Amino acid sequence: MEQLSRSRTLPHREAQRAAIILGYYGGESIASIGRRLGMTRLSVSKWVAKSLAVGPMAALKDSYHRPRAPAIGDDAKAWVVHVACSKPKDLGYAAEVWSRQALARHVREHAVEAGFPVLSRAAKATVHRILAEQPLHPEKVKYYLERRDPNFEAGMRKVLIVYQDVALQNARRAAGEMTSNIITVSVDEKPGVQAIGNTAPDLPPVPGKHPTISRDHEYERLGTCSILAALDLQDGHVTARVEDRHRSVEFIRLLSDLHAKYPPQCTIRVILDNHSAHISKETQAFLSSHPNRFQYVLTPKHGSWLNIVETLFGKMARSFLRHIRVQSLDELKARILKGIEEINAAPVVHRWKNFEALAED
Repeated sequence: MEQLSRSRTLPHREAQRAAIILGYYGGESIASIGRRLGMTRLSVSKWVAKSLAVGPMAALKDSYHRPRAPAIGDDAKAWVVHVACSKPKDLGYAAEVWSRQALARHVREHAVEAGFPVLSRAAKATVHRILAEQPLHPEKVKYYLERRDPNFEAGMRKVLIVYQDVALQNARRAAGEMTSNIITVSVDEKPGVQAIGNTAPDLPPVPGKHPTISRDHEYERLGTCSILAALDLQDGHVTARVEDRHRSVEFIRLLSDLHAKYPPQCTIRVILDNHSAHISKETQAFLSSHPNRFQYVLTPKHGSWLNIVETLFGKMARSFLRHIRVQSLDELKARILKGIEEINAAPVVHRWKNFEALAED
């Protein structure tokens, strides 16, 4: 209490009340406390009495009080919330979502009709305070993913079992034990990689003046390409192609590269999604011409995040694709292949670590 009475950060009224209580409990008279603090006997007596009634610490704070009943009742607030939870287009407006201004205007125009005349002059700030109590943000849209695959859980477990099997194989190989002839690769495409060229040269950093590279805002588009990549889950090696498109023809070329890379006695287990190029007639014909060579493990619909090769594409985006500028599409392709060579020079084994979904079974 002594520290509170001398505090410079506490509100003045609370420090003053602490001094009153401290003086009273120290044996000082009410008149003496009033003279010392420049207060009336009535004020000092009020805070002494409150301290005796509710305790010294509680007496420092003002009790919550409302001078009059609120003009906007709970039923009126509930109506505003109900309107905010509906879409403007359902009420005859062109907008898809509410802005605070449009919502306040609608509330004012329809308040009397809804039986809440007190809201007929509601400002945007009034509507904001009502929504902040919930809180509600009808002006924002947050996306979610509807699961449309009834077999999603089963498909996810199938992929996780493969990752678990790969982890066991890698552990046996590290211990020097014999493993199966199954090679597991994670395959996907990264389409639409843009070849962007500068219209003016980049300016290098200058110590003491410009700490970063300076780049002109204008640029030119030189085309796009697609990266088709297969990530070996045993050793981290990347087999990749950079193509103008990603159709069945290009995907079959990637499968041919995998077929040529691995020994003929091995089965290549491929984790991939249901893209049309992966399951087309042309691809099926290629797989039929190489019986028992490839084994598909398909991720469920909207489950491409289960494909661990996405971490490889993230690594590319954070490293050699970041801020990349080229003078031609061919240069972009060459630099992508160079970046993949650098990854293969120091390969990293990508591992899936979360198997909680399998433990739930």
